[in-house]
Amino acid sequence: MLSREDNELLTHVGAGKPMGDLMRRYWIPATYSHLVSEPDSPPVRVKLLGEDLVAFRDTEGRVGLLDQSCPHRTASLFFGRNEECGLRCVYHGWKFDVEGNCVDLPSEPPGGNLQRKIRIKSYPCVERGGIVWAYMGPPALKPDIPDLEWTRLPDSHRLASRQILQCNWLQGLEGGFDSSHLAFLHMGVVEGGVTIRPSHYEVLPTDYGFVVGTGRELDGDRSFWSANVMVMPFHKIIASVPVASHMWVPMDDENTMLYCVDFNPHRPFTDEDLARETSWNGIHSENIPGTDRAIRNKDNDYLIDRALQASGKSYTGIKGLGTQDNGIQESMGPIADRTKEHLGASDTAVIAIRRFLLQTLKDHAAGATPPGLDPASYQLRSSRYTAPKSVPFVESMKEKTSLEAPVSAE
Repeated sequence: MLSREDNELLTHVGAGKPMGDLMRRYWIPATYSHLVSEPDSPPVRVKLLGEDLVAFRDTEGRVGLLDQSCPHRTASLFFGRNEECGLRCVYHGWKFDVEGNCVDLPSEPPGGNLQRKIRIKSYPCVERGGIVWAYMGPPALKPDIPDLEWTRLPDSHRLASRQILQCNWLQGLEGGFDSSHLAFLHMGVVEGGVTIRPSHYEVLPTDYGFVVGTGRELDGDRSFWSANVMVMPFHKIIASVPVASHMWVPMDDENTMLYCVDFNPHRPFTDEDLARETSWNGIHSENIPGTDRAIRNKDNDYLIDRALQASGKSYTGIKGLGTQDNGIQESMGPIADRTKEHLGASDTAVIAIRRFLLQTLKDHAAGATPPGLDPASYQLRSSRYTAPKSVPFVESMKEKTSLEAPVSAE
């Protein structure tokens, strides 16, 4: 269990909070590029780290991310006019460029000096992998954009979806690295089932985050390992086929935007691939049209089918791998009360994640450079493989997490 103080340290992401300040040292997903696809297209709302923002693409194709509130009378710029290289508030016409400069103040008498004093909060943006990434930290400390493998692939080689998770980001991250739940929560969904439960749990800290190893005993002298990579601050590279990546991006303390990306490094997705990955049984939960809210959600109990649950064909009666994860994580409450927990050996990864993050916060407060800022840190691949029982996980996983490793289980 955690103390209430440590739980707050890990979960509160607003400006001025230790975790919020740490998160702001990284490039983080703000929105999809296709949602601001055309110059002068309508702005879109963005919620990041407790801040209400708007994203827009200006006349020259540059993407801006501004405070949603106009600094004049705090009207929302979501309703603004995107025109002639700036976003104009419809209340009194004040206009701002992608860098936050006030470029027009038509409601004021000519000759005044107010315009020179006015700026709106803005954050630099770059586009990669179909996503607009924002940097919200100190300008002098801005790192290079993360070099994730899937962001360098053509659109045809990846499949991305996102949805709002109605709970704190840490519940999502912890769930992503809690491997023992696969044999229970997802029984009847994971292809082939998970019949051999883990007997070994390893967590190896790295200079970018950590690698979680889950070992299952096989007949003879072999073990089956899943090596899943975590890169700061919230990335999981998943040991699956196709390769996958999750990002639990904090919107605020109680809501998370979960990005799910499947990708094939060596070929485009076929129609068969897409049909399989977007089926009701998959990780990509279907959203209410025009929203980031899942159809099977908290308000309708995820459309749980108690007859299906009783039949033994589904452990939960909830359809869909992603829906099962999200439903259980949301059931813990907006911010899980970790003071009530009783953890065991199967929670080795969860315990290690918390210790790692708490130490990172302590180091950051003391002035240390956070882990995982080097773009090369992201050039990793998770893996599932067999290895001799006599070979320690720390040795066997080294070659398996390189980009040269084959995209398949042995």
